[in-house]
Parts: sequence; C-alpha cells; structure tokens
Amino acid sequence: MRMFKQVARLGLAITAILAGSLTMAAPANAATPASVCGGGSYKVIDTRGLGNLATVYLLYNGRTNCVVTWKTANVGTKTVTKAMVAIWGQSSSYKVDMNAYAYYAGPVKVDAPGKCIAWGGSASRPDNTGHNWEAPSPSHCG
Repeated sequence: MRMFKQVARLGLAITAILAGSLTMAAPANAATPASVCGGGSYKVIDTRGLGNLATVYLLYNGRTNCVVTWKTANVGTKTVTKAMVAIWGQSSSYKVDMNAYAYYAGPVKVDAPGKCIAWGGSASRPDNTGHNWEAPSPSHCG
C-alpha cells in the first residue's frame, strides 16, 4: 500500500510537470498576425491562401505595411515558410523572412504611406513541396 501511494505521487508529479511545460508552449499558438506585427493598431487589409498550407496576411496601421505568413498545416513542425514585402519599384526596400518555422514567417515591414507595394509568401510541406504567391502587380497603392 505504501509503495502504491509513492508511485501515485510520482505519477501526479510527472503529470503536473508535463502539464506545466505544455502550458508554457501555448503563447506561440495564441499569437495572431496583428499581435506579431505589433499590436492593435495593425488591421488586416488583404489575405491570400496558399492551398491548405498557410495564409499570407497583409496588415496596415496607417503608415506601415506588415506581412506574416501564418501556417494552417504542419503547425508545430518546422517547414520552409516565407513572408515578403517591398515598396513597388524600390528593390532596396525589399524585406524577406524565409526559414524553417513551426508557426509563421514574418513579420516583415515597410513604411509606404501613399505608395504601392509588392507582397507575398510561401509555405511548404515536410517534403519541401508547397505553394508560393506574390502580388502580380503593384498593389494597395495610396
């Protein structure tokens, strides 16, 4: 009986430790594209689906464009994911974030009030097949 109680206590302790480690991992999942860009002042102004793998979000706060590619498949598994943004016609403004990510790529930002932008993203599966998309012409001018 005494041995049973010790084993039960050990089991409860291990369960508590594991539950705590899972709780600590939650903030990455609780983030949103707007919070990743910098908070409540960013609003989604456009999106583009990348098959069932991810969604590319374009957000704007009145001055700065922000792009985040948010994974919807293979979440938690590192796969190649990309977010990009630039002022149209200004290669020096090109910003890209591409790496093996578990949740999202970005944010990438460019100040472009009154200007046109280029934006896009990509997402892959673990076998490195996937989807890529970039705006085909100047977009979101103004």
